[in-house]
Amino acid sequence: MRKLIASAFVSLDGIMQAPGGPEEDPAGGFDYGGWMVSFADESVDISAAGFDGKNRELVLGRRTYEIFEAYWPYQQKDNPVARTLNEAKKHVASRTRTKLHWNNSVLLRGDIVQAINDLKTRPGPDLQIIGSSNLIQSLQAASLIDEYNVWTFPVILGRGKRLFSDTAKPSALRLIRSRISSTSVVMSTFVPDGDIRTGTFQAADPSDMELARRKRMAGDNW
Repeated sequence: MRKLIASAFVSLDGIMQAPGGPEEDPAGGFDYGGWMVSFADESVDISAAGFDGKNRELVLGRRTYEIFEAYWPYQQKDNPVARTLNEAKKHVASRTRTKLHWNNSVLLRGDIVQAINDLKTRPGPDLQIIGSSNLIQSLQAASLIDEYNVWTFPVILGRGKRLFSDTAKPSALRLIRSRISSTSVVMSTFVPDGDIRTGTFQAADPSDMELARRKRMAGDNW
């Protein structure tokens, strides 16, 4: 079964709306569009986190698809990111679109969770979500995302579309890679790690502590 990977640029307070420009997504009166641009670092390999879609099939929400559709087909053909995104197969989740004009794009019909489940079982390259906050939230709640690439930028935006909302499924993650760019962007990769494990810092009963000590001393003979 192929993996479903989600990649997102987020602020320190978890906002992922309109990182690339003022007109990208002004929904809700969001007026900080382009908040990540000043932190761009060309030395960072965006391909490693799937942001260029190289060797993957894309899974996109309607809004992110429309932003990409209006931009990437019109870039120079020698632009490596434009080339990989234009060539990649694109699966688009939308309840309103009936036609898609960007090449290699197909609509996902019916229940999105079932549609992604079906895609994961088909042969082919891994599936890559870029942006698409609503789609990420739906698929996270269904435990379908296998890997998260989260690039955290040193800004606080206060409001806007979030990577995770209050509908997120409580779950644990495990960090498997992390780097820091020259502009202080923390580039992290997480994988699911089961349920949340709770505990307490409340002082233990002295008798329990003594019992635990005796067990450790006795080892296998306890």
